[in-house]
Amino acid sequence: MSHLITFLIIAAIIGISIYSWYQQQKRQKELFAWAQSKGLNYFPGHSYSMDGRFPELKVLRQGENRYAYNVIQGRYAEREMVAFDYHYETYSRDSKGRRQTHHHHLSMVVLESSVPLKPLFIRPEGFLDKIAEFFGMDDIDFESAEFSRKFFVKADDRKWAYDVIHTRTMEFLLAQPRYTIQFNPLTVAAWRTSLFKVADYEAAAETVRGILERLPEYVIKQLKERV
Repeated sequence: MSHLITFLIIAAIIGISIYSWYQQQKRQKELFAWAQSKGLNYFPGHSYSMDGRFPELKVLRQGENRYAYNVIQGRYAEREMVAFDYHYETYSRDSKGRRQTHHHHLSMVVLESSVPLKPLFIRPEGFLDKIAEFFGMDDIDFESAEFSRKFFVKADDRKWAYDVIHTRTMEFLLAQPRYTIQFNPLTVAAWRTSLFKVADYEAAAETVRGILERLPEYVIKQLKERV
């Protein structure tokens, strides 16, 4: 009986490995096809430079053994874009003191901005945000009660947040899939702390593009004057 159990465990491990390999190959083919359809370049291998390329993104500097993979880059809707899956590891100890490795994966899209930007952070509001709000640690609220209820927004410059997230942008974001969005000096990133479906890469890119294209003219003029 013990031999049978051992055999079944080994067979299950092999089966899971084969299924994982198959899903990975399927994902790579789908991403390659999407990249080709948009005139973008696709690289399935590992890239260890993304955390240095985008140092403002703390999410890329978590844990150890960090690398991007399934990297897609090129011109998208007249903007430079890079999209990728990302891996990092964290560690813990079990009750016997043995180290356990935890693998984390996320997906991200980064689009360039034609004007310099100020820091701004937007993400779906969660339960812990409601608790923080109760204790007075509030985020930025907006005229739209629905938007304020559904999104957590942080910015050092509140006026900048209101300039960017005006009525049209709020309506746009409420109609889009939800992503965590971060404004950096020359780029805007959108990500989730899980792997995108293939369609999410374009949806995330369109969300970022939609925000940038809705920047008011007076804001763009002010930003250009800062250069």
